[in-house]
Amino acid sequence: MPELWMLSATQLAHRIRTGEVSSREVVQAHLRRIDEVNPVVNALTVVLDKQALAAADAVDRALRCGDEPGPLCGVPITVKENVDVAGSATTQGIAALRDAVAIQDAPHIAELRAAGAIPIGRTNMPEFGMRWHTANGLRGATRNPWSVAHTPGGSSGGDAAAVITGMAPLGLGNDGAGSLRWPAQCCGAAALKPSLGRVAQSGGRQPTPFAFQLLGVHGPIARRVEDLRLAFTHMRAYDGGDPWHAPLPLDGPLVSPPIRVSMVATPGGINVHPAVRYALRRAADLLTDAGYVVEEHDAPALERAGEIYTQIMSSYGRVHRVQPPVDTVASDEFARFWQAYEPIWTRAGGEPAFDPMMERAAIARAWNDWLSRTPLVLAPIRTQPAFRLGRDLDPAWLSDFPATMRMAVAVNLLGLPAVAIPTGKTDGLPHAVQVIGPRFREDLCLDAAAAIEARIPPLSPIDPHPDPAPISSAT
Repeated sequence: MPELWMLSATQLAHRIRTGEVSSREVVQAHLRRIDEVNPVVNALTVVLDKQALAAADAVDRALRCGDEPGPLCGVPITVKENVDVAGSATTQGIAALRDAVAIQDAPHIAELRAAGAIPIGRTNMPEFGMRWHTANGLRGATRNPWSVAHTPGGSSGGDAAAVITGMAPLGLGNDGAGSLRWPAQCCGAAALKPSLGRVAQSGGRQPTPFAFQLLGVHGPIARRVEDLRLAFTHMRAYDGGDPWHAPLPLDGPLVSPPIRVSMVATPGGINVHPAVRYALRRAADLLTDAGYVVEEHDAPALERAGEIYTQIMSSYGRVHRVQPPVDTVASDEFARFWQAYEPIWTRAGGEPAFDPMMERAAIARAWNDWLSRTPLVLAPIRTQPAFRLGRDLDPAWLSDFPATMRMAVAVNLLGLPAVAIPTGKTDGLPHAVQVIGPRFREDLCLDAAAAIEARIPPLSPIDPHPDPAPISSAT
């Protein structure tokens, strides 16, 4: 019989509700797992043990009294350190914010609590969330559970590593440039990047640059697609004061089968690593076996979408407009990364647009037309696998990075939903693909991802690869 920390959120909620186990037993099992593996991977930065046990006892009392504890019914979750959790610091990976304690939950965290979920810990992230590797001067680096020599991804790398190693069945992160999907690829997790407007942002409680309002969204990361659906169902309905929240039904109109899927095999014509190419072909075969019709197509205006994304982020997403300058609060390593990446970022913007928002609308219309004919897109997340530690500090290596992430950032630019789904592993590292859909059709993406998942053996949870060396972000 599997241990409690090995079960999915859906399974745990069922067992707690039926009285097979108590919520306290579930939380205690995950706390023991955290004690066992977190020293190896450094995914959790703060363990909310007392608060979690008190919340578990409240769930158990509710069940004994015949009250409704909620659909998530005592299930532990982790929360990234740039998301507000009442009574805990929202550090954003910055030492200067170590005491920035939130006075209330972010809207979607409040909604998940109301549904019975229990925050058990905060998770690591890169400084400002602006790196594709998870490390910072406040908390140190998170290790990839599969390989100590490779990145766990970023910026939601802490949640991906925590979920894969069984420290919680669900993690709550966010995605502004692949920040849920890229760690999912590196760690072998499933993740949902919702449509823009589906999950409430801060509701106006915090000043947020326009680019982050437009391009970034909150979403769940898990080991099973059913858990993504469970979490998404109960984190999307409360607006929390967000004026752009879209309270739409979870499921859209029926799409008559067979559903057509466009496979983007070579995004923008760039080189795709053999392991990523294999993952994509395997996913296509599995979808075909499930009754989908998969055809190879190119994505409209993909290269220009990446350039417009960069121009919008550059024009409307400057961190120093709402925070101190990077060089006064960031670690030396982040400063090295930013010094290497900033000129590459500038070049990635391409030819300046007369109005990047106007051109964004034109690209969105082209994608809408494409998705009206083929409702789903199967594509790489990044065209290369998890990189070796320290590579993203090398300007020569880093120069190609924006092109490898085009399919990820296009999804953010256009506010589309996407589900990352693992498809296996090669040479000891997991790989994953993403299923992209029209706006507000997370249901179609989740259905297709579940069809892939049902046809492959599960990759996780796993014990992390042991390594006696001190945790470090670069070699």
